[in-house]
Amino acid sequence: MSDHAEDNVYFEVGNYRLAINMPRRAGLMAEVAARLARGEGFALATVNLDHLVKLRQSAEFREAYRAQDLVVADGNPLVWLSRLAGDPVELVPGADMVVPLAGLAARQGVPVALLGSTEAALAGAAEALSARVPGVKVAARIAPPMGFDPAGPGGDAVLREVEASGARLVFLALGAPKQEILAARGRVITPGLGFASIGAGLDFLAGAQQRAPRIMRRLALEWLWRMLSNPRRLVARYAQCAAILPAHAVRALRQRHTGVRERTP
Repeated sequence: MSDHAEDNVYFEVGNYRLAINMPRRAGLMAEVAARLARGEGFALATVNLDHLVKLRQSAEFREAYRAQDLVVADGNPLVWLSRLAGDPVELVPGADMVVPLAGLAARQGVPVALLGSTEAALAGAAEALSARVPGVKVAARIAPPMGFDPAGPGGDAVLREVEASGARLVFLALGAPKQEILAARGRVITPGLGFASIGAGLDFLAGAQQRAPRIMRRLALEWLWRMLSNPRRLVARYAQCAAILPAHAVRALRQRHTGVRERTP
C-alpha cells in the first residue's frame, strides 16, 4: 500500500475499510515503473461500485483486496464520492490502462502475459498490443478453462506457468473476484510478478466486446451502455450498486464537514 496514508481515500464496507491509495494516474505509472525497475512484484486492483457490493458479501474477496498493493478508482461514482468527501481522486479505468502499462513494460524490456478471457480474444489482444505498443513482448497467453478456481491447484499451476514464461507483468482478465483472488495468490507464490486486474480490458482491445462510445464515457454513461447491452445480467447488479450509494454519500459528506481524514488502522 501507499507509504503516504494521509493521501489515501477510504470507503467503509461493513467492518472493512478499503483504501484508494493511488489517487492519480501519474502516481500509479510512476509506482509501477519503480517496482518493475527494482524487480519487485505488485497487485493492482481497479475498484468500482460492484466491487464494494461484493466486498460486503464475500470474506474471500475482502481477504484478496487486503493483498492488493495498488488500488485505483475505476468508476465515476467513486470519483464523485471522493469529491463529496473533499479528497478527489482521478478516474483510472482498468481498460484504459492496458496499453499505457504495456508501453511502460516495453520501455523497460519487461515481458508481459495475458491471462483470462478466451484463446481467440487473447490472440486478438496480443496482435492489437503489438500494433499499438512498439517493442512489447507477449511471453504468455493463457485462457483458463470454465470453472477455473484461482484459489485452487489450477490457480497455482497457472501462476507457475506464467513465471516460467519469463513474463513479469500479468494482465488479469478474469473478472471480479477471480482476478483479485489470483493476484493475491500470486503475491505469495510468484512475488516477483506484477498483476494488473483489468476486467474486460483484453476483450475490448481484441474487439471481442464492444466498449461504450467515447461520448457516453465522457458523459459517465458507460454503465447505461453496458446495461442495455446485457440487461438480464446487469440490471440486478446495477440495482445493488445504486442501493449502496446513499450510505456512502452520507459518510463522504460527514468526512467533508468534520474535516477528519481517515487513516489506516
